[in-house]
Amino acid sequence: MAQCILTQMLKKRNTLAGFVIDSAATSDEEIGNGIYPDAREKLLEKGIGLVPHQARRLLLSDYPDYDFFIGMDSENIVDMRRILNGDKEGKILKLLAKDVSDPWYTNDFEKTYRDLCSGCKAILERL
Repeated sequence: MAQCILTQMLKKRNTLAGFVIDSAATSDEEIGNGIYPDAREKLLEKGIGLVPHQARRLLLSDYPDYDFFIGMDSENIVDMRRILNGDKEGKILKLLAKDVSDPWYTNDFEKTYRDLCSGCKAILERL
């Protein structure tokens, strides 16, 4: 969801050029799958354009290719540091000070959408 939301925000600002926004998992459960159906439904309900997506795993070899790695919750940050062999360049950030509500467990895609919008706006302000 965050990939779609951030992409849409950048498009609205006419600043998408020069950015590469990707999504990668720290676990293997969804590898190969597209956007989760309930997430897709929420994004479309909110008028957010979908981007092509097929779940993939975060790899150590990704580290030099990206300026930032943004985790949704504290567990993601721990997993990202493990996968990326630490964070020598300080590229790993948490989207919000609090953990983003995980709809996989809560089934509250509206709350997750609000959290992601808030965090993506903060990222754009930082950049």
